[in-house]
Order: sequence, then C-alpha cells, then structure tokens
Amino acid sequence: MIDRSHLFHVLTDRLAESRALALLGARQVGKTTLARSYARSHDCAYFDLEDPQSLESLVQPLAMLDGLLAQGRTVVIDEVQRRTDLFPLLRTLIDRHARAAQFLLLGSTSPVLMQKSSESLAGRLSLLSIGGLALAEVSGAGVSRLWLRGGYPRAILAGSPRAAMRWLRDYLSLVIERDMPLLGLSVAAPVMQRFWRLLAHFHAQTWNAAEPARSLGVSEPTVRKYLDFITGLELVRQLPPWHENLGKRQVKAPKIYIRDSGLLHYLWGISDSDALWQHPKSGASWEGFALEQVLHVAQPDEAYFWATHAGAELDLLMFKHGLRVGVEFKRVDAPKMTASMHIALQDLKLDALYVVYPGERRYTLMPRDGTPSGVQVQAIPLTDLEHIRADWC
Repeated sequence: MIDRSHLFHVLTDRLAESRALALLGARQVGKTTLARSYARSHDCAYFDLEDPQSLESLVQPLAMLDGLLAQGRTVVIDEVQRRTDLFPLLRTLIDRHARAAQFLLLGSTSPVLMQKSSESLAGRLSLLSIGGLALAEVSGAGVSRLWLRGGYPRAILAGSPRAAMRWLRDYLSLVIERDMPLLGLSVAAPVMQRFWRLLAHFHAQTWNAAEPARSLGVSEPTVRKYLDFITGLELVRQLPPWHENLGKRQVKAPKIYIRDSGLLHYLWGISDSDALWQHPKSGASWEGFALEQVLHVAQPDEAYFWATHAGAELDLLMFKHGLRVGVEFKRVDAPKMTASMHIALQDLKLDALYVVYPGERRYTLMPRDGTPSGVQVQAIPLTDLEHIRADWC
C-alpha cells in the first residue's frame, strides 16, 4: 500500500556525494525505517541513541567510531539530537577519513540541533528532509483518506478513522510532553496543548501573535518563540510573505499551516470524511493539504504567499530556475479566473499560474485582455500535479 522506494534511491545518491548527511523530519514520518533499510543493504554500523546498548557502545565514542570508519563502514546515528556533544568529534573524524558516506545522522529538527550542527559541521554536513506520505506514495488509499488522516504512516494504516485520530492524539501528547522539553522548550503541557489549538484556529491565516499571547497570558515574543520552535520540528509551516515595490500596501506577516492534515483534524475534533466536508473550515484544511502536495512535487528553491491590504492575494508563489510560478487552491468543481488572479499575473509578472482543484480534468483558463501575453494559466486536478513538475521544474 505504501511505496517509498524513491526515497531510498534519493538517500543512496545523496550519501554517495556527501561525507556526512543529516536525515531530518518530524517524528514518525519514516526516517528510521528508511535508514535501517539503507544500513542493511550497505553493511552500516547502526547506533540508536534511545537504546541503552548503543549509548553504552559510545561511552568512548572516538575509539569506536574511528575504528568503524577505518574499516570503510558508514556510521548511522539515530536520535542524534540526544548527543549534540558528539558534533565536534564528528567534525574531527570526517576530516580524518576523506571519503563519502561516513555518517548518516537522523533526528527531529529543532533550533538547538540545527545550531549545534551548523557550528560544528559547517561545510561538512548535507541536509535531506523528508515529510509525511504524499499522494504518489499511497496507492489504494486515495485522496480522501490521505486528506482526512494525514501523512503519518501509522495514521494511514490504522484500522479505522477513529483509531487514526487516537494515534494522532497520542502522537501530539508525546511531542508536547517528551520531545519538546528534550529539545529545549520546557512549557507546561496544558499550556502547550492550548497553544496547539490556537494554531489550528490560525491554520491558513496570516499570523497575529496578539490573540494567542492574550489567551495564554504570555508576551508576544514568547508566543513567537513557541511558534518558531514548533516550526523547527517541521510540524508547522510558516509561509513567508512576498513583497516588492509595487506602490501597494502588502501583507508582511506569515501564513500559518499545520503541516499534517490529520493532526489538524484531530485538533478540530474531526474523525470522519462526512464531518470534514461539512466543517466550516474545510476549505482551509484542503488548502493546507494541497499546498503540502504541491511543494512535495515542485521542490521550489523558494516559496511564499502574496497579499495586499486591498484584498488581492496569491496562495503560493514559487521560484525555481529563475521563473515565477503562482498557484491558487480552489475547492470547487470548476474554478474560473478571479480578480485576484488577474492582479497577481500583472503585478508579480508570473511565468505561469496554476489553479489546483479537486476535480479530474486539466483545462486552460483564459485571462482577460491586459494580462501579460503568453502566460500559461491552467486548472490542474490535485491528483495530476506531475504536470507542474513536467511544465517547469
């Protein structure tokens, strides 16, 4: 049902060209499964820093790791955020053994981990981030199941939607009560639970720290710290605003998305497809879900949203190979050109504009007179996103 073989090939290729590679992503997206598969096929030495036996093996890490590298083996260290003190030693060993694929490091990203690795392994460590399951990886489950349950493999494979939501509840509790304090943010669990529900309220909206700060009884900088930390765990996406000199007042606060739609639906109290379609914020959920799918396929160099205080907006502005490509997300049967799309085409000088919708037919939309000529505007089904990659990526 789940085929992630393409990630194995990506990991193999990246290790072949890197002396050290960090495999990053949120907890339970499949990092360990992928790394263990690579380790078995390449005779790697595997250390799991949540395993007491592995921790015991690294009591004297220099002798252990230096000996393994001398044998030509790749060393895999899982949950590396538990031993950030190893990073200076890894730098020494990487410089001592000049070959590719020396270390594969796994960890949930966080500001602390990224700071430690960048300080000690600058110029030596490559990064590969993986997320939850995408449409192309889930055969037989379909769009509706992936949208409702999100991309965590265990949620997708749960026996029922309610079982999936119970797993997501336990997952979030584990993140709040164990992972966040371990990674450097100690906040009382009830406070952080409330903050998560406030984030769910802001999903697909521009961020305003004043309301969460008042609700939690903390300062706006403190709320910003919470948001940045959770973003560092790759659980929330802050989509930055794009602004340039257009003679118009433009929005300069980021838009907030909970990256996994299943986690969002748990926070909203949604446990089945009928409730999801009838929910008043169903469109916002679909926008965030479709956004993650597009970014997974397109892999842009940079991604933004754009909006003016007069009401014009573009859900997603992507830059790649010097091109500007806009994307709108419409949960309607047959999307049409809107005033905002015309303004975005003119003001942002887009090279292409796609309207992603939940239909089945790809067709061209006709801009009105005055829009830049030769610009491609197409409605694209969510299940047909490979056309975006084929057209311009």
